[in-house]
Amino acid sequence: MTDNQQRLGAAPYVIAGFSFFPLLGVPFGIIAILWGLLTRKKGGRLLAILGTFGILVTVILYGGLYYKGFVERGGIADDLKRGLASQTLNTLVPAIELYRLQHGSYPGSLEELQKAAGKNNVIFVADPFQFSALPSQNFFYYQRVGTDHYYLRSVGPDGIPFTTDDIVPDIPNPSGNLGLLINKAQQS
Repeated sequence: MTDNQQRLGAAPYVIAGFSFFPLLGVPFGIIAILWGLLTRKKGGRLLAILGTFGILVTVILYGGLYYKGFVERGGIADDLKRGLASQTLNTLVPAIELYRLQHGSYPGSLEELQKAAGKNNVIFVADPFQFSALPSQNFFYYQRVGTDHYYLRSVGPDGIPFTTDDIVPDIPNPSGNLGLLINKAQQS
């Protein structure tokens, strides 16, 4: 039997099979492709094809998850982001009000609020609708208005503050002592 007539054993096909495991299979797929392309034995081409399809499974699966989580609008991911934004905003208002009591004025930015909290106290200020490589661009919209008021909101899916898709804190203010402003018309 010549080299061209010999068949590959089971081991290369097992490696190619491992390539179908999402994400973890990519290295196995690369090995299967290289093995299939470099071997002179019968079945090398099939091995390379299996490795390629195994890697494609990862690309399609994670591409679909990325699309559903970050690109698609109006799906379950947006509902989850709305809920997370609402809960986080409702916990931020007391933290901002406490900052005012401790420092005499509202923070100039959410980053300032985070720094004042220190390493032992975690304050979440990331808007789930914002997705940027720069952490400071992932923050909720916050604007101090004078010394006694501020705006705080999630900009929602459109990324623009003061539009109909914004999410605002749902905090009762029976005494009217909070500096939180919801609508632009409230500014004084």
